[in-house]
Amino acid sequence: MSTTYTVDVIAGDGIGLEVVPAAIACVDLLAAGGGFSVEWRHRPWGSEHYRQHGAMMPEDGIEQLRSGDAVFLGAVGTPGIPDDVTLWGLLIPIRRAFQQYVNLRPVKTIPGRPGTELDMLIVRENVEGEYSEIGGRFGRGTPEEMAIQESIFTRRGIERVTRFAAARAAERGGTIISATKSNGIIHTMPFWDEVVAEVAADAGVAVDSVLIDALAARFVLKPASIDVVVASNLFGDILSDLGAAIAGSIGIAPSANLNPEREFPSLFEPVHGSAPDIAGKGIANPVAAIWSASMMLEHLGEQQAAQAMHDACFGALADGIATGDLGGSATTEEFTAAVLERLERTGADA
Repeated sequence: MSTTYTVDVIAGDGIGLEVVPAAIACVDLLAAGGGFSVEWRHRPWGSEHYRQHGAMMPEDGIEQLRSGDAVFLGAVGTPGIPDDVTLWGLLIPIRRAFQQYVNLRPVKTIPGRPGTELDMLIVRENVEGEYSEIGGRFGRGTPEEMAIQESIFTRRGIERVTRFAAARAAERGGTIISATKSNGIIHTMPFWDEVVAEVAADAGVAVDSVLIDALAARFVLKPASIDVVVASNLFGDILSDLGAAIAGSIGIAPSANLNPEREFPSLFEPVHGSAPDIAGKGIANPVAAIWSASMMLEHLGEQQAAQAMHDACFGALADGIATGDLGGSATTEEFTAAVLERLERTGADA
C-alpha cells in the first residue's frame, strides 16, 4: 500500500521561492515511481506575510503545522525587515515548539572540484545555549545603556544532543569532536565538557574536546581530520557555515532540524539564506535545497529515494554541471533539469 506524507512548504523569501520548487520536482518524480506520495501544503508565510499582517506567520501557525509529517523551508529574510524579526518570527518558534533540538548539517566535498576530500557531520544543539530569550536592553538612549544576553545550558539539553552525535559517530566508526571554550567561559562550557564526556563514555565513543578558536583553525587547515562534531547552538551555527564554505559554497549547505523522537514534525531547509542580491535572476544554486529534501526523505523512511536524490544531485556536479557560485554557468532551471534527467534514467534502469 502506498504511503502518503504530508509536508508543509514555506518557500519564504528571495531565492527560497526558486530553489524550493526545484526540490519539490525531484521529490515528486521519485514519489511517482517509488510507492509513496507527498501532499504538499503550501504556506505563504514569510516577509510578505509580515508586511501584510505584521507577523511572519499566522497566530495559529504552529498548530497548522502540527498535523504534518515534516516542514520544508526555503529561506526567510528581506531588506527592510530586521533579521531578528524574520528569524524569531518564524524559524526559531517552529524549532522550539516542535523540540527540534538537533540541527544536523553534513559537509561533503563537491564532486569534480579540487581540494581535500571531506565527509563530516556537524551536530548542533538547536533550542537552547547562546540563543536564549533571557535578557534585555536597558537604559536605551542613555550613556549607561546596556544589553544582557543569558546563555542557557541544561543537563537534559546537552545529554540528548550528545547522545545523537555519539550514535552517528558509532555508525561511522569515528570520534566526537566537542566544540568548547571552557578556558574562557567559566560556567557553561566546563558544564558542557563534563556532560559530553559522561554521555560519550556511556556510549563507548571517544571525545576530542577542542577549543572553538583552535577548532575553527583546524576546519581550515585540516578539514579531513574532522568526522562528527557536537557543538552548542552558536558554535555549531558558525562551524557549519564555515564547513560549507570550505567545501566550496554556502549554496550547497543543507540542514535538518530534527525531533529525533518523532513526537513532532521535523524541519528541513537549505541554510544559504534568502540571497536578495541574486533573487529573481534564475541563478540560485538549488543543491542545498535538493540535498535537504533528500535528508527529509531519509527521515520519513524513504531511504532508497533519498539516496537516489542525493546521487543524482552529486552526479550532476561530478559531470561539471554547476551554478555560478561553484564556477559553472548553469541556471537554477538547468541544474534542476540535469538532476531530474538522472533520476529518470535511474528509474528506467531499475
